[in-house]
Amino acid sequence: MSALTADPKPYTLLPEWAKQSGVMLTWPHANSDWAPFLTQVEPVFFQITEAIAQREKVLISVDSEAKREQILAHFADKQLAGKNLADQLAVYVVPTNDTWARDHGPITVLKTDAEGQQAPHLLNFTFNGWGDKFDAALDTQINDKLAQKHAFASSIETVDLVLEGGSIEADGFGTLLTTSECLLAPTRNPDLSKAQIETLLADKFGIERFLWLDHGYLAGDDTDSHVDTLARLCDAHTIAYVQCTDENDEHYQALQAMEAQLKSFTDYQGNPYKLVPLPMAQACFSEEGDRLPATYANFLIINDAVLLPIYGDEALDQQAINQMQIAFPEHEIIAINCRPIVEQYGSLHCLTMQLPEGVLA
Repeated sequence: MSALTADPKPYTLLPEWAKQSGVMLTWPHANSDWAPFLTQVEPVFFQITEAIAQREKVLISVDSEAKREQILAHFADKQLAGKNLADQLAVYVVPTNDTWARDHGPITVLKTDAEGQQAPHLLNFTFNGWGDKFDAALDTQINDKLAQKHAFASSIETVDLVLEGGSIEADGFGTLLTTSECLLAPTRNPDLSKAQIETLLADKFGIERFLWLDHGYLAGDDTDSHVDTLARLCDAHTIAYVQCTDENDEHYQALQAMEAQLKSFTDYQGNPYKLVPLPMAQACFSEEGDRLPATYANFLIINDAVLLPIYGDEALDQQAINQMQIAFPEHEIIAINCRPIVEQYGSLHCLTMQLPEGVLA
């Protein structure tokens, strides 16, 4: 844990549970790595979209006008309070490499001007395919192209820093939870030290406390241990995290060390966090025999609900649902089978980026 003493910042990084105007999705297509799985993954995208659209808007990037029309037609037949769910969608044709909106999407802060007025403001960081592992030349331009199409009602600012939304968690009170494995990876910002990264994020996010997780990983994870696969802030005092109790599992030592470190953390008021353990998802593998990074921690908080990825193991899925209800007693827990999604080494939260109130018109 480290803290910075600094003057008040003009920016405040909003937590995921802040009131939302919508959620951003980037649709899979045949010219991406999703090609072999499209018939399995598109129904999951439709299910995620419908669950969100019942509560808020959905901003969708697609690769063709034909796909745009197909999505709108699909939801035109679905009703909400006498209105078509299609009315909740804003679908734009934008070239894309992949679908991981969590990492190429904009990050929203609350910006305070000289008169003390606050408004949402989008920060557009560089996405380099998780350290140049994959081509992201199109994905890193998505936010600018959406802004050019007037998809956003709020201002947008380009930040010359490689940063992915899945690598950070915020409480809205100046705390940032992250992993040293990812943020300090030499393939992200090799010329910046840990102290320099903290200074930059303190400036852009209004961060006063950094909680650095030094342990924890998932086999098959391409992100260098994104925190959203391991430990998640549920509110300013609660963290849900992946717990491994099987000594024979390859993750056991790292996740036990992560759990011990989480127990040492305190919230912004100086109190120990309420920790809610989530079960380790049953091991699942690709056709090539590689272990896939299935995790129940990759949930999405939306208005009055939480979308929870499940993977087809009835007992473990139910255990995860029960634990999530403890972490979110006032929210509806909506389970979505994301087993097809982990074939591309991500899950539900990785596919989505929440857009707080005021970001969408």
